[in-house]
Amino acid sequence: MSDVIVVGGGPAGLSAALFAAKNGLDTDVFDTDGTWMHKAHLFNYLGVGSVDGSAFMETARAQVDAFGVERHDAEVTDVSTDGDGFAVSTEDGDHEASYLVLATGANRDLAESLGCAFTDEDVVDVDVTMETSVEDAYATGAMVRAEEWQAVISAGDGAAAALNVLTKEKGEHFHDFDVPDDAAAAARATMDEE
Repeated sequence: MSDVIVVGGGPAGLSAALFAAKNGLDTDVFDTDGTWMHKAHLFNYLGVGSVDGSAFMETARAQVDAFGVERHDAEVTDVSTDGDGFAVSTEDGDHEASYLVLATGANRDLAESLGCAFTDEDVVDVDVTMETSVEDAYATGAMVRAEEWQAVISAGDGAAAALNVLTKEKGEHFHDFDVPDDAAAAARATMDEE
């Protein structure tokens, strides 16, 4: 059983996975690589001058992999609550986690089958932390914002979801703030693994 399962591997899903795994939570991402990022070119992503969407995704995947995220090339066909968390069904079987992050772009089918509430605009209803009406289930990006499909917004939504999961796990408000010494330690750890 994982701590966090993320369904969707675009900017929102990978951002959630990064923050969760970086801070010690076992995190799995299920994705079929159908992200619109492959059709995009980023000029308006803060900190990135200009990058092809596919190149951005390659960098993002390498980053989450470095923090131990388990990425699965699998379509999620169903999600449900199972008493202690969530069950995610794929053609390879079921997977369980305490927390669920839905990051499936504008496709809201899994949120609907889970029983998440929707707004009058027909988007998934979430609070400021991206938590849905189903406790410990989060929705991010385009599924919670009518016609606002921006990578930087989606990544921020994913980060907000993961930080709320970490707050619940730690029992106090959690801040993810790194200093230069943290970067040096991470670089050393990465080199030791190679």
